[in-house]
Amino acid sequence: MRAPSRLVIATKNSDKVREVRAVLARSIPTTTVVEGLEWDDVDETGSTLIENALLKAMAVVAATGIPALADDTGLEVDALDGGPGVHTARFAGPGASYEANRQKLISVLTDTDNRSARFRTVVAMAFPDGTAVTAEGVLEGEITRGERGSGGFGYDPVFSVGGRTLAEIPEREKNTMSHRAVALAALVERLNNPTTD
Repeated sequence: MRAPSRLVIATKNSDKVREVRAVLARSIPTTTVVEGLEWDDVDETGSTLIENALLKAMAVVAATGIPALADDTGLEVDALDGGPGVHTARFAGPGASYEANRQKLISVLTDTDNRSARFRTVVAMAFPDGTAVTAEGVLEGEITRGERGSGGFGYDPVFSVGGRTLAEIPEREKNTMSHRAVALAALVERLNNPTTD
């Protein structure tokens, strides 16, 4: 199995599309990302990141007939016993804004010194023949006590790696070391070397 010549990014989140496209442009430059397609919203009913990534990828390949790349990302905070995890995008409630999620996280961690956390991303590539390939990427860091930086999206302004938040790290650098970049690199490796465990 090889990386497809064409694929669709199975998300309607424009921030995520931009980031995935930037990573793919370097890792599989011969693959064309197809845009402008429509599909029904996919309910993320899975109890794990891999289940949700597969749900999205399989639904979009079924709707478009084109190989579909989906991801699901969770923020795992040690002081919250690994939460919010699969509920990361809805931490402050259904339809919550990025800012609302960040502010809730800062608030619930106010009284703890344990700031250790990690981003975990699972990517799934689904093909029209019903097969799928998955891979995972993890980025260790810590939650800051306030927001810093103007780049990125989501929890980036409160997730620090090596003293800088992801929102303070230039986009080009972030796209070489982020959880999503690591997961996509692992996926490309699996596509190009199918026997790799």
